[in-house]
Amino acid sequence: MPQIPIYTTRGDWAAMIVDQNLYDVQGEWIGWVDDEHRVFSVRGEYVGWLSKDFRVLGRRDTTLLMPRQTPPATPPPRLRMPTSAPLAPLMAELTFDTIDVFEEAPHRLEPMDLDQLPDLD
Repeated sequence: MPQIPIYTTRGDWAAMIVDQNLYDVQGEWIGWVDDEHRVFSVRGEYVGWLSKDFRVLGRRDTTLLMPRQTPPATPPPRLRMPTSAPLAPLMAELTFDTIDVFEEAPHRLEPMDLDQLPDLD
């Protein structure tokens, strides 16, 4: 079961890919990656793509996104994550229309149960 660490542009460890499923550093399932390196949220919404330097990148303008995909039938279980990850590789510069999803739009990749929590009001 290969594990691929995912980083932010600043070099922080943000997630892990295990068997094409994307988990945050707490081990919660937050999405999946298809065979074409496209990243989808747990709700099947297109988030962006997996870059060659192990980041999840997306477009700043989200008006022309892909249609929603069907999530995997059974969500993978919560994983026990390692306490650290290898150092991040050197990151390429981003163009203005491209964002690092974990830095600028982390709400696109939230665990399934966050919307089921009661409000604090």
